Amino acid sequence: MTQAFANQAFPNRAPIRRALVGAVLTLAAPAAVSVAFAQNAAAPDAASTAEQTIAAMTKIFGDHPGKRSNHAKGVVVEGSFTPSKDAASLSKAGVFAGPAVPVTVRFSDATGLPQIPDGAPEANPHGLSIKFKPADGSEMDVVTNSLKFFPVATGEEFRDLLVAITRSGPGTAKPTPVEQFMAAHPTAPKALATARTPSSFGRQVYNGVNAFVLVDAAGKRNAFRYRIVPVAGEELLSADDAKAKAPNYLVEEMPAHLAKAPVAFRVEAQIAQPGDSTKDSTIPWPEDRRFVDLGTLTLTKAVPDSQTVEKTLLFMPNNLPDGVEVSDDPLIDARVQAYAISFGRRSQ
Repeated sequence: MTQAFANQAFPNRAPIRRALVGAVLTLAAPAAVSVAFAQNAAAPDAASTAEQTIAAMTKIFGDHPGKRSNHAKGVVVEGSFTPSKDAASLSKAGVFAGPAVPVTVRFSDATGLPQIPDGAPEANPHGLSIKFKPADGSEMDVVTNSLKFFPVATGEEFRDLLVAITRSGPGTAKPTPVEQFMAAHPTAPKALATARTPSSFGRQVYNGVNAFVLVDAAGKRNAFRYRIVPVAGEELLSADDAKAKAPNYLVEEMPAHLAKAPVAFRVEAQIAQPGDSTKDSTIPWPEDRRFVDLGTLTLTKAVPDSQTVEKTLLFMPNNLPDGVEVSDDPLIDARVQAYAISFGRRSQ
């Protein structure tokens, strides 16, 4: 990232910019909200939490019509998902029961800046969203990112973090609002520290930080979190190597790679044990929890016009078939509300 770009895109001091990296994650959605409304984002009686969240993000990144207010830069590809034998034993969902299912996938950079360099530290965490399209019409959406856990536990806390960033510009007395927020929410900086830049979108591990529930044919329920692991292995870059990359190296590398060979991921379910929190996405489950291979995601081609296609794509965490359910994680509903409001505004 050039210094001129950094100064324009992230005018606040370095600690504020680092806070921004973690603040603007997968919760927010496409939006176009006026700056005048954004200046009132903290007024709880003026709008819903979802509207306040989107307004704060627009204040941070500016208004980019037709683009998502977070994860604005991305690339859309297509392929298929082949379920494993174990998947059908955990869930009665059709997507896990039969032959390969077509999928549409979007990889993305963080922030609401459509021109952010892919190797910029602020482009972390990267996102991977999947729309499964089985023959029975029971769509399923999965939304993941490269953080190992989420910085905050509720939609209200996420909004408050964004608003704190908008109030922590140059000249703000210390401790700034965002520094106060971080001190009061120690999981936030810990979550940020897990974000790294990959050599390719296809060489990064993506995590479903929210818990969901698999339900089998007998009604047995298992809480789980997604983990999507590249078959080729994860390959992360040093800060210097990432900085040296071309501005669009990630969004250009994926279509170029797919023109020569597929990119594959293992879709895994980390199964919760009694006592594991399903409603607090700031708490990662221990690595000794059982991981079940749900199947293989094989990406084979980029769509001809990614920027046009992504405008109509809406990934909703609660868009689930019979056999997969939401958990008691409040962030799921917070995301759904924000996505719905924002998609409507983006489509106007």
